[in-house]
Amino acid sequence: MNYEAPGYGLWTLVAINSAIFIMFAFSFFRPRTGRDWRSFGAFSAFIVALFVEMYGFPLSIYLMSGWLQAKYPSLDLLSHNTGHLWSTLLGEEGDPHFGALHIASYVFLVLGFFLLASAWNVLYRAQRRNELAKSGPYARIRHPQYVAFVLILVGFLLQWPTLLTLLMFPVLLFMYARLAITEEAEMRKRFGAEFDAYAARTPRFLPSFRKAPSAA
Repeated sequence: MNYEAPGYGLWTLVAINSAIFIMFAFSFFRPRTGRDWRSFGAFSAFIVALFVEMYGFPLSIYLMSGWLQAKYPSLDLLSHNTGHLWSTLLGEEGDPHFGALHIASYVFLVLGFFLLASAWNVLYRAQRRNELAKSGPYARIRHPQYVAFVLILVGFLLQWPTLLTLLMFPVLLFMYARLAITEEAEMRKRFGAEFDAYAARTPRFLPSFRKAPSAA
């Protein structure tokens, strides 16, 4: 199949979009240790893989072309809109950019980047004071930065799923979970009983809104 079609082969756009999202995330995550760089590197690889298929070459559409053509005979595989696979598979009509899933993807992306920025602001102040971060997003969950990254990943998957990013997603979840546990062990050694008390009242990833936890 020849994918020389408008909307693909735009490698400059791939580079620009990848750079924008990676640099924006980097400005708030600020990796320092080797562990941080591995985590951020995996996130960056996800972003690059996403935009390569979104504007460069639609590998997932190519690999699924036989099945898609058989199931949806009238489907234009060269159309950029076909890359919005959830809309295609759900049989949605009209411009997928105005569909419920696409709108929801923007909600997840905005929430993710907002949480990432908010968490970094709290963490930066706490690190300068040599304190345990317990206010802002850290008053609700122990790892808001990792949750922020997951929200961003979910947003992109809702907007433009690909076979590669769908495979990478659970790997990234597992990586962030392990990193969170490792960081907690380090914080427990550093802050002792203060961290134990904080961890006892603050969930790791999923916030509880039954009672506002104390940040004291």
